[in-house]
Amino acid sequence: MVNTSEPKPTLLQVNVNPEGGVPKYAVDATTLTTEGVLGDRQLDLEWHGGKTRAVCLFAAERIDALALEGHPITPGSTGENLTLRGLDWSTLRVGSRLQIGTAAIIEITGPAPPCKTIADSFVDGEFKRISEKIHPHWSRLYAAVIREGKVQAGDSVLVLPSPAKHGA
Repeated sequence: MVNTSEPKPTLLQVNVNPEGGVPKYAVDATTLTTEGVLGDRQLDLEWHGGKTRAVCLFAAERIDALALEGHPITPGSTGENLTLRGLDWSTLRVGSRLQIGTAAIIEITGPAPPCKTIADSFVDGEFKRISEKIHPHWSRLYAAVIREGKVQAGDSVLVLPSPAKHGA
């Protein structure tokens, strides 16, 4: 029997900032491309953007928990492009693939290290609260776009089987 009480993973919010930086602002929809998120600008290309950091993700549950700790964090305030709800964040790894909506497929490439530009989202500027090194599984995640596509708030999110490794 299927457990229908578990919420289905969804794209809660799509966030961009056409001028770059943070916060990112909610939009109804955008397109994920191999070069990044349409409508979003990256100011520091040494640390953000590019094919392996085309999209930044964060869990709504992590944002909710951080807000309960007293942090003034909201979806988009730490610079994530996609705020997701209903995924077990601790199970996502480098190489995990997600289908967002009916077209876009992304692959996790690693944690997104926090920096001082997101300090306003944390009590006393403690942005390291979402450092993967200090607080495992509390980081935002970077992803590459495997298949480009339009995404919009409310889209389903599906964890795909890992691609087979050649020679394994």
